[in-house]
Amino acid sequence: LVGTLCLFHIGGSGGILPFCAHFPICQWYLRDLDENVAQKKRPHFHFDLWFCLTLQNWVLDFGRPIIMIVLPLEWFPLNKPSAGDCFHMAYNVITPFLMLKLIERSPRVLPRSAVYLCIITFVMGASIHLVGDSINHRLILSGYQLHLSVRENPIIKDLKPTSLIDSFELLYYYDEQLGHLMWYIPFFIILFIYFTGCFTKAEEQKKIPVTGWLLMGPSALYYWYLVTEGQITELFLLTFLAMVAVVIHQQRKGLSPDSNGLFLFCSFSITVLLVAMWVVFLWNDPVLRNKYPGLIYVPEPWSYYTLHIRNH
Repeated sequence: LVGTLCLFHIGGSGGILPFCAHFPICQWYLRDLDENVAQKKRPHFHFDLWFCLTLQNWVLDFGRPIIMIVLPLEWFPLNKPSAGDCFHMAYNVITPFLMLKLIERSPRVLPRSAVYLCIITFVMGASIHLVGDSINHRLILSGYQLHLSVRENPIIKDLKPTSLIDSFELLYYYDEQLGHLMWYIPFFIILFIYFTGCFTKAEEQKKIPVTGWLLMGPSALYYWYLVTEGQITELFLLTFLAMVAVVIHQQRKGLSPDSNGLFLFCSFSITVLLVAMWVVFLWNDPVLRNKYPGLIYVPEPWSYYTLHIRNH
């Protein structure tokens, strides 16, 4: 009945439209038709979202410590939020919003409850990191060395009482471990969930436009920074291997990644290569080797900066 009534509206008849407008179910049906028409007119490759996500990642995340180095200390007293803190606050709001918009654009219905839970955890983890990283930056201004452990740092190892050192180690745990895990695990889960819906048989939907190829380099380079500085190599590799498994599984059904899925997959592939090159470059560094023991050796870029660049 709803479809029959609304056919008059689709066919151009104006007499039945006012009658239909009185019924909520008809209003819902017409609104859904309008949304479907708008979705068909929208380009399949989500350049606007990928561009905004990449831009704000570079400016608000990567640029956060740089802006604190560039701007004069007199502008931001140590007992007040710094410019980097403001960048981090903006990141904690804009990133989950963009990721929700990305999920909305998915051609398939995705598990919304899992997405919302990941978004909530993401915001909580990024907020924990905001506090820890803010205090950590103030320690750097006082002489804290990122390439050394907490107890080996000159400004901390002689603190009295010694229980204060335990407090700084707890701060480091919240900043570099718990905060990163609660921040990055839901981040990559959301990207993976989105990726599982990016498969199609239509050949025209598999082509990445030129703008997408141009954006792929900055996107992959940022993920390299995220993996190395966030110390989440294992998490990233697990996500990438899961994506490879999904691609193999879907290809058996005759499906291939569309332009958005291919963009994400290629960006991650380039990131794997960049991380491998970074590890090879610093493979024989004895100081960084001492700070990053274990099977997986991936030094942080800012540790390399404080060790080899800042003093020069």
